Amino acid sequence: MLNVMIVDDEPSNIQGLVRYIKWQDHGYAPPVTHESGEEALEALQETEFDVLISDVSMPDMNGIELVARAKALYPHIQVLMISGYNEFEFVQDAIHVGAQAYVLKPLKFEEVTSRLDTFRATLEKMQQIVEQTSELEKKVSGSLKVVKERFVNDLIAEMVQTDDMLLSWKSLMELPQIAHGLRVILFGLDHFLSLSKDAKERMVLGSGFRKTVDVGLSDLESLYVAQTAPDEIAVLHVNPTPEESAALEKQMVFIQRMMEEQYGSTVTVGLSRTGDGWVDAPLCYKEVKFKMAQARLMSDGQIVHYDPTDSHEFKEYRLREEFMPNIVKLMESGDRAKVGEYMNRVFDLLQSQEPFSFSYAQAFGMSFLSELIRILKWQNGAEGEINILMWRRMLDCSSTSQIIELLVEYVDRYMLVEKKEQGHQLHNLIRQIAAFIEERVHESWTVKQLAEQFNLNASYLSVLFKKEMGKTISEFVQETRIQLAKQLLQDPGIKVYEVADRVGIQTSAYFTYLFKKMVNCTPQEFRDHHYSVDGSGSGGGARPGAGR
Repeated sequence: MLNVMIVDDEPSNIQGLVRYIKWQDHGYAPPVTHESGEEALEALQETEFDVLISDVSMPDMNGIELVARAKALYPHIQVLMISGYNEFEFVQDAIHVGAQAYVLKPLKFEEVTSRLDTFRATLEKMQQIVEQTSELEKKVSGSLKVVKERFVNDLIAEMVQTDDMLLSWKSLMELPQIAHGLRVILFGLDHFLSLSKDAKERMVLGSGFRKTVDVGLSDLESLYVAQTAPDEIAVLHVNPTPEESAALEKQMVFIQRMMEEQYGSTVTVGLSRTGDGWVDAPLCYKEVKFKMAQARLMSDGQIVHYDPTDSHEFKEYRLREEFMPNIVKLMESGDRAKVGEYMNRVFDLLQSQEPFSFSYAQAFGMSFLSELIRILKWQNGAEGEINILMWRRMLDCSSTSQIIELLVEYVDRYMLVEKKEQGHQLHNLIRQIAAFIEERVHESWTVKQLAEQFNLNASYLSVLFKKEMGKTISEFVQETRIQLAKQLLQDPGIKVYEVADRVGIQTSAYFTYLFKKMVNCTPQEFRDHHYSVDGSGSGGGARPGAGR
């Protein structure tokens, strides 16, 4: 049975819910009830509840405050709010702090029971997820094949780079010490995506591909196998001996022949160089995949060996297709520290590979600079002059370290100029949006409508606005409305409910709640303290009860 709490300062509402809902029929124990938020919070701190049903408008601690505190204690608690028709804006705040649903007064018990059934189903699903996750953890721990497959996928995706991460994998399986290196072997179905096959045929082919590789390699030890894509299987051969390597190459031919005979599909196989340790696997994978793509331009169904003499061509390819897009993406994010860190990683990687002479470093630097200029299109005016200056300075460099410093300086300079320009544009745009909101504060504009008005994505607008203004759009709207309200309240000729309407708040009840939340007094208390009899705005002689 699920535990439910009902909180309402009107006893008749509580009695009706307790009496007319068949709680046990819906999977709930008899509800615990309280008539104030303070009492309810004390009970919640002592006992965990699954569902909270609370009135919105209660003296002292209202329903919104109670929900916020309850969610902090029990994030998964399901919350149903009760509100009057003239309290709907309260509900928006309640949903913001975590309420899942609301019902309006006068209560319709069939509507309440419907919500309770939905809550029960949600809680049951949550429990199932917890149980399934626990069961999956047991299965993963008990299935070495699944663990190995996940390890290979993470390794070639460069997700296993630290000693701590390797230790965590060692807790799931026995990872051998790399004494004689490791190689990456890639099996790739040729033209898988371009074949004129329907979905079912593709699934059959992909499944048959995996089974064929598994059968072909079943007699070989020290292999870690993973299907990295429907048309690609990666194998790590750890500490390969000459005998194992010879046997493996025979099985490659067997796999190619079986795929041709059974499925009419050719398979290209790539063998990497021998890496020194686990951390070399991602680069070996990229190198052999590059070599396979080149080989397929000539013919399909080959067995391809990566040759270290191919390293220069691979580095050029990697600069163009991997390093430069990643650097530009980081530059666009505006994080100079991350750009510098990534560039250092790139240079360290290149210098760690042989051969790496000064002439190669200079050639690499020129290619790097050319790619940056081409991608960034920083070629006109003063920027174009900077490019020419950088070319000349590159030719004058006498060491690899000078080349690296020059490239970092160029990237840093570009980011400073672009950041300044983008910052100026964004500042003007957000200020324009803020002025738009202030002029129309009596209207109800959603973030989506604002975004459409200024041709922006709604999520992007929210992020930009918070970054520029230091507050969300909703907070800015509320503050603008309250500031305008404070001005209007100093005019005794305007009723409080008229002030609420003029600042775009639908009900005086919500206006009073919001005003007190932000100003620490009610609108009437503010008025009594801030306007004089002659309307001059100084504190003092307010007429009791004026403007109510």
